[in-house]
Amino acid sequence: MGHINNTVLPMWFESARSGIFQIFNPGLDLAKWNLILRKIDVDFLAQTYYEYPAQVRTRIGHIGQSSFVVEHELWQRDQKTATGSAVMIFFDYNTQQKLEIPADIRAELQKLS
Repeated sequence: MGHINNTVLPMWFESARSGIFQIFNPGLDLAKWNLILRKIDVDFLAQTYYEYPAQVRTRIGHIGQSSFVVEHELWQRDQKTATGSAVMIFFDYNTQQKLEIPADIRAELQKLS
């Protein structure tokens, strides 16, 4: 039985964030991209295997003025095999400055907490 390589989990967690990305940029238009990744963490709790289905569970943790935390859990065969988090910043690439998260987007994020 081969276990999943440690580089795979951050990619799975990023894929799980795509719905959150759409809150900020509904068309996922790269020319209008307004999020930047500040930090990611992954804690490996048990081996995750290729042979069995795995599920990523995602929620919003802390919401700040210009940033928010996305929390992930990876489950396989009724066991939590990893946790992770990502700090995302609402960002203007033209000015290279962080922006305050608008109230309507903040409300959508709170629904996912």
